[in-house]
Amino acid sequence: MIQSLSLRVILLALVSAAALGGYWLTHPPHPQPLEYHHFADQRLFLGVPHALNVLSNLPFIAVGLLGLWYMADPASRRPGAFLEPSERWPYWVYFVGLFLTGVGSSYYHANPCNETLTWDRMPLTITFMGLFTGILAERVHPACARWLLAPLVVLGVGSVIYWDTTERIGAGDLRFYFAVQFFPLIVVPMLLLLYPPRYTHAGDLVASLLCYVLAKLLELLDGNVYSAGGLVSGHTLKHLVAGLAAGFVLLMLLRCQPQVQGEPVRWPLAA
Repeated sequence: MIQSLSLRVILLALVSAAALGGYWLTHPPHPQPLEYHHFADQRLFLGVPHALNVLSNLPFIAVGLLGLWYMADPASRRPGAFLEPSERWPYWVYFVGLFLTGVGSSYYHANPCNETLTWDRMPLTITFMGLFTGILAERVHPACARWLLAPLVVLGVGSVIYWDTTERIGAGDLRFYFAVQFFPLIVVPMLLLLYPPRYTHAGDLVASLLCYVLAKLLELLDGNVYSAGGLVSGHTLKHLVAGLAAGFVLLMLLRCQPQVQGEPVRWPLAA
């Protein structure tokens, strides 16, 4: 574990510059492929088009509301839940974004197209940036919650606006949005491995990250999963597994305590 604050910041800056700069220089602008909107499961149910892809967003809404209830409850102010008040802000943003993601994704899947996809992706970036800031505040320095939360959320929302604007003028460019979505997936494992935790139950966060990786894999295998049995599609399962990923974040907050020096990582469902 890297204990020096200076080394933490320098390493994070170098990795960020290398990853983002390398991606931007090696990938030309590319628009949203229209075939992305052609999901395998097109079934109608109770008048709802693409019903399972719409209804499978309910876990996002449920976990978002439960998370907001917890953040508003005195239990989230118990001693040790957050060592500094500013560390609460990223998780407020995370759960608001999660709730809005469920609403926006439902809206998109009822009528999949570029115009509705904007309202799916925008709250998703808010969710990503809220959680990413929370992890930075714990692993790098608590001041990250005060100084980085608003800029990162603006950056995330701006990436969607940029993509939507470029699509409308016939020069679609997804690079900015992809950088916002996938850059945390590169940095967060590094933070978990090399940067010391301030709280217990980091295993819940690891489980959340693994669930998200599985969700992205199911998204890629949408048609393969659906053709295997015709019961459920990979994209529907993606929503459910991503909802489980959010549940692990809430579980972590419910159980975490200040980390004792030398205390081992506690894994999901551990005492």
